[in-house]
Amino acid sequence: MATAQVKRAFRYRFHPTPEQAAELSRTFGCVRKVYNLALAARTEAWARQERVHYNATSAMLTAWKKTEDLAFLNEVSSVPLQQALRHLQAAFTHFFGKRARYPRFTSKKRSRRSVEYTARAFRFRDGKLALAKMAQPLAIVWSRPLPEGAKPSTVTVSQDAAGRWFVSLLCEDPCVQPLPATDT
Repeated sequence: MATAQVKRAFRYRFHPTPEQAAELSRTFGCVRKVYNLALAARTEAWARQERVHYNATSAMLTAWKKTEDLAFLNEVSSVPLQQALRHLQAAFTHFFGKRARYPRFTSKKRSRRSVEYTARAFRFRDGKLALAKMAQPLAIVWSRPLPEGAKPSTVTVSQDAAGRWFVSLLCEDPCVQPLPATDT
């Protein structure tokens, strides 16, 4: 029987250096700001009976980075900012498909502090994970090993309300076997 390719997430604790914690906190804030700005722009366009998609919000992000007020967006990696726009696009797709309510603005207090990095924004070699715009790899507590030959496709960094840091590695797991077919 052939093995099926299944994506699995492996979540680990990590302990950032003060510089890494500051960079990640800045990234959390920038992602929240971009998400809220794009949601406001799309809401205004919706009131004018216009549709705005991901490509238009991505162009808006480029313009926002060139303004004096939002120049701080250039200090963090652009990949999590683009991912925030993709998440907003998915939220609108679910809304228009009548599978969810209208997207809500994110807040510092109510929202989950997390950012997502795609494969081009991190480097994973020899059990060391280095994120974009960071000099040192993260000090991950490897509570269990990744499957043999697993390569992460996305990395999500989050912080819970107690201040603990987590990294979630989404990998293709070749070890999952499909169940045999039954007659019933």
